[in-house]
Amino acid sequence: MGRARKLIIPAIAAMIGLAILLNLGFWQVRRLAEKETLIEQVETGLKSAPVAAPGVAVWEGLSDEDDYRRVSVTGRFLEQNVFYYISLTDPVGTYGGPGELVYSPFETAEGWTVLINRGFLPDGVPDEIKREALTPPSGDQMLVGLLRLSETPVWTTPAPDLNAKLWFARDTDAMAEAMNVGGNLAPYSIDLEAGHTPEGGLPQAGETLVRFKNDHLGYALTWFGLAATLIGVFLAYAAAVLWPRKQEHSANVD
Repeated sequence: MGRARKLIIPAIAAMIGLAILLNLGFWQVRRLAEKETLIEQVETGLKSAPVAAPGVAVWEGLSDEDDYRRVSVTGRFLEQNVFYYISLTDPVGTYGGPGELVYSPFETAEGWTVLINRGFLPDGVPDEIKREALTPPSGDQMLVGLLRLSETPVWTTPAPDLNAKLWFARDTDAMAEAMNVGGNLAPYSIDLEAGHTPEGGLPQAGETLVRFKNDHLGYALTWFGLAATLIGVFLAYAAAVLWPRKQEHSANVD
């Protein structure tokens, strides 16, 4: 009993540690299932027929499941632009490398406004071509693209360059404020499909990055592996405490 008492505190600590590690492992398993469901929904949405872009009445109910939804919208462009820095390593179109995505406000036929990602503009474009690319199409337009929910900058996100109207996060509220766009602003933007690329080739539409980091299985296996290691270490320690003479005798025989 004296030796067993020595195991009480280590056993409690081991059980607490084991519970934490198992909970972390099972949480990663749940996140894996959620991520796989989300990826399946996105892949289905990319191939589906476009639906009308969500209007004011349903904005509060938008969730991650609506991200990457294929939508259509009608209205007209307003004469302003802001930019989102990006570096295309695997472009769909001709141009890649560092550059900006061009965002322009779009007044819909229903009277609300949404920011449209018109496409990619690479660095180093001659001024004349850049001016032409930044001029949005005039008149009424019917657009098709992917709904992208607004991003909230984190502490590691560089601050926007307001003079250049350059952002490093897709913060649609801040972008619209920089352009003095009032009224009802959608809490999302729309990435135009490649078919909306103008004849001049810029801005190059259809460059939405559809990527999902899915390391949850690896993390789950790591946590479960640590849990198994903890069990093994505790059993070895318990054996050393409960049967020290047997271990010493075995060592002498060797």
